[in-house]
Amino acid sequence: MTDENNFDRPTASTVGYRNPPEKSRFKPGQSGNPQGRPKGALNLATVLERTLRERVVIVENGKRKSVSKLEAAIKQLADQALSGNPKALQLLTTLVRSTEERGIQPGAPNSNVDLRSSAVVNMNIDEATALRLAQTYVARHGGGIENSEPE
Repeated sequence: MTDENNFDRPTASTVGYRNPPEKSRFKPGQSGNPQGRPKGALNLATVLERTLRERVVIVENGKRKSVSKLEAAIKQLADQALSGNPKALQLLTTLVRSTEERGIQPGAPNSNVDLRSSAVVNMNIDEATALRLAQTYVARHGGGIENSEPE
């Protein structure tokens, strides 16, 4: 048995397996696919990742803060879900479940935040689901969910 890389090269005049005719061989430096993908072309995943990593300035609790576009979008989604938007709540719940299935562990929530006293809109979801959503929000964003009820 001979190794594919260790074969006897026939003379230049022979034509056969792995030896195309001289006129149809690639010239040195010539591409086999000249109309192919140009060097440096980006695919959708790369463009999406770069776009979502761009920083934007938001105002949170009266303070300017620089966050990624992805983080800003998740904050808006969570705020809409907590304000009662059922589609936003459904999407947020789906995101939370998918991250839990992947085994992504969020950072430890702030110990000074009492999640049971947080205001969660009644959207016909059980308390455990609402609490899990609130915990995930707090764990990812590091801030508390403000109670909208007057004290």
